[in-house]
Amino acid sequence: MSVLGKPAIDPSAGPASVEPATAANGSLATGSGAIPTIGLHGRERAALALTFTAAAARYWLSVYPHVLREARHWRGRAEAIPDAALRRLALSTQRQERGNLEGAAAFAVLAPRPQRARVVRAVVAFQAIYDYVDTLAEQPSADPAENGRQLHRALLSALDPDTGQPDPGQPNTIRLETGRSDYYVHSLHKEDGGYLGELIDACRRAFGALPSHASLMVPAQDAVQRIVVFQGLAHDGEDDLQDGWREFSAWADAQTPQGSGLFWWETAAGAASSLLVFALIAAAAQPSVSEEDTSAITRAYFPWIGALHLLLDSLIDKADDIRGGRYSLVDHYASPRELAVRLKAISAEAMRASQALPNGRQHGLILVAMASFYLSQPQASAPESAPARAEILATLGERAAPAMCLFRLRGRRGRRRGSL
Repeated sequence: MSVLGKPAIDPSAGPASVEPATAANGSLATGSGAIPTIGLHGRERAALALTFTAAAARYWLSVYPHVLREARHWRGRAEAIPDAALRRLALSTQRQERGNLEGAAAFAVLAPRPQRARVVRAVVAFQAIYDYVDTLAEQPSADPAENGRQLHRALLSALDPDTGQPDPGQPNTIRLETGRSDYYVHSLHKEDGGYLGELIDACRRAFGALPSHASLMVPAQDAVQRIVVFQGLAHDGEDDLQDGWREFSAWADAQTPQGSGLFWWETAAGAASSLLVFALIAAAAQPSVSEEDTSAITRAYFPWIGALHLLLDSLIDKADDIRGGRYSLVDHYASPRELAVRLKAISAEAMRASQALPNGRQHGLILVAMASFYLSQPQASAPESAPARAEILATLGERAAPAMCLFRLRGRRGRRRGSL
């Protein structure tokens, strides 16, 4: 098939060796979607209800107030941006992507209570940077691909507590008056009044204040480096560069865990997700984190949980992305049925991986809440998306019911108020 009218790339005709799906080998039952949903018994149902209630209480009582405070602060800073175009883009991005900020903050429930405010500050700032630079990367530029790369390098700086400058780039990308990277070097609009720099500093200082940040900085930076590479390669493809598409698929193939059965664009989706970063920031709030736990978190979120996250995001945005000439991950699938089969299998593996982690119930609830947020959107019920929605909900089972109910209620409330 083709994406955005481009010739199809054949990633060696799909997945490599595919083993039966098991929790141990983490591979997909390709073509069958036959990873069964295990029904919940009475005790499991009661335990789930208790865990959900406790997590919801932690979120609304000890996390959400910090989200409101951070959101108000960054809205005020965006309103002070001197360049009118950047100010408009920053404010509209904050308004339209408010759900992303709230979802990022959900990871703070994994942190000890004394550290939750720092975790919220770090993850909200990181997600605000990601949303903002992603919006800027879609604006006209003389070099869209390099513009996307340079803008997204701000995410690397945000997770370097020591200097904030892990990847300064070439000398011509340094602003002489500040000595810092000029993330706007390829952008048409540049004068943000320090907005992006303050977001970077807020994230890196909050992350740097967490007890175990030093042991988690490298895996977090590795996760962000994948985001930066993804963004640059995706923009190369949008520029209709056939070599760019080949490089994109080859890079993603090289990142794909052996025997996972993932298509290259599914691995790419996992690479682009910010959820691994949030999980690692939350883990850094613990007094100590073992290498085994760090590796387990990384394997669960990349590629499985991250792939489901970005594929669902792409599913919801598909129509808008294609209309706007932007890259759509889910447009690689040959049919709605193939999409449904693949997302069913990926969602099952993501759930298994999350539940195998320390605090697995809480990781699982965050995963279910994330999926429910997307599946409760009106776009998820469109004819091309409905089969995938049904399969994922069947896989998540009763775990999704409370979150789906909550997001439906919030959606109706938002529509009555005329909000996004």
